[in-house]
Parts: sequence; structure tokens; C-alpha cells
Amino acid sequence: MSHLTILPTVLRDAEGLAASLVALGHTPIYGGVLKGFATECQPVLLQVVLPGGERLGWQRHRDGSLALVGDLQRLSRSQSLQRLLGAITRRYAAELALSQAASAFPGAQVSLAS
Repeated sequence: MSHLTILPTVLRDAEGLAASLVALGHTPIYGGVLKGFATECQPVLLQVVLPGGERLGWQRHRDGSLALVGDLQRLSRSQSLQRLLGAITRRYAAELALSQAASAFPGAQVSLAS
């Protein structure tokens, strides 16, 4: 029996997270609900469908952060989950840095190459 888990993160910008997901080859879906065991479900602000059909989502907490939501017990069987979460976090940090640089230097062209 597995359940949805909600993990706090340092992510705050949903648009930056969506851009990071796209850059990593995923198609972000805004809104919706992630379903867990039986009638368990969690509303999410953003979600992705992983290659095996599993879903990861993020919901906004009161403090403005985005918490990760997913069936981590099922997803943890995949060796690639830790790599994926690390890649998302690194790409998000790069997207955030670029956004801040663009704000600090209006008119400058800032981009990220893979």
C-alpha cells in the first residue's frame, strides 16, 4: 500500500520550475489532482507524467514554497528518481540565476546552454 507524500522544497517560482521541466524534456501540466491509494488525492499547482506513467506534482504552501507531491514509495523503486530530482533542482537554480541576472541588467541577453 503506498500513499502520496508531500515534501517541502526550496522551490518558489512555478514558472521557473515549469521552464526547468521543459528544458529537461518533460511537459508540465498546470493544475489537477494527484491520486494516491484508495480515495487519497492531493491538488497540485503543477505536475508531470514520468515515462513509466507515474506522476510528480508540486503544490503551493502558505509560505510560498512549492512542495513536491508524489507516490514516493512507488517512485523510489526507480533509480532514476534521485537523478531526476537533482536535475530539476540544478536546472531550477540555473533558471532562477538567469532570471535574476536579466532583472539586474535590463537589456542584456542572458541564456542557458545545455
